Amino acid sequence: MFSIIIPIYNEADNILPLILEIQESVSKQDNYEVILVNDCSNDNTSDIIKKINSRFVKIVSNSVRSGQSKSIRNGILKSSFNTIVTMDGDRQNNPKDIPKLLELYKSKNKDCLVSGIRINRKDSLLKIVSSKIANYVRGKIFKDGCKDTGCSLKVFDKKIFLNFPFFNGIHRFLPSLFVGYNYDVYYLLVDHRKREKGKSNYGTFDRLYRGIVDIYKVRKIIKEFRDQNAKL
Repeated sequence: MFSIIIPIYNEADNILPLILEIQESVSKQDNYEVILVNDCSNDNTSDIIKKINSRFVKIVSNSVRSGQSKSIRNGILKSSFNTIVTMDGDRQNNPKDIPKLLELYKSKNKDCLVSGIRINRKDSLLKIVSSKIANYVRGKIFKDGCKDTGCSLKVFDKKIFLNFPFFNGIHRFLPSLFVGYNYDVYYLLVDHRKREKGKSNYGTFDRLYRGIVDIYKVRKIIKEFRDQNAKL
């Protein structure tokens, strides 16, 4: 049993094909749900998702534009299951990778994070280079072994995520936080596809600057956790 959380903003052309792909990819899995978190889209995304006729799909609508991290958290708060899968709504993540991520997650029989590492990324050169720099800096500081923290395909436990102090950008630092809180993290290579329709809506503006600023937040969060546990 698991919940797939998908934040969406202006993905009118992508969301229906994505839902069909997900249903095909996880049809052999246990009970699941897909939670679409509409982050105040101003195209016809809202009209399209209202017409989705599936007992597996829930819709969460943000009252104000909230960004990717808050949208993910809002979806998790509405989820029915403890096992959480996150992915993007632009169809660049391949739903066919979900079963193998879940298989590794379930095989560990303990609290952990399973995170995708995108191969042959189909993004702009600027986006790839800025991500590589941010990943390098972050990896040197937190030593989480993650070469692609921006990959949205992840599997983790709901309670662990909600126990982390929330901040905007937390979705890019889950490997660092899991390692910092003494949980195991595992990585799998996953597919990455070219965006065929629409344009990038999340994570393009000052990606590198925000990532480096957030490093200081995460360092403080981890230090406070370890200091608190050292006193016990």
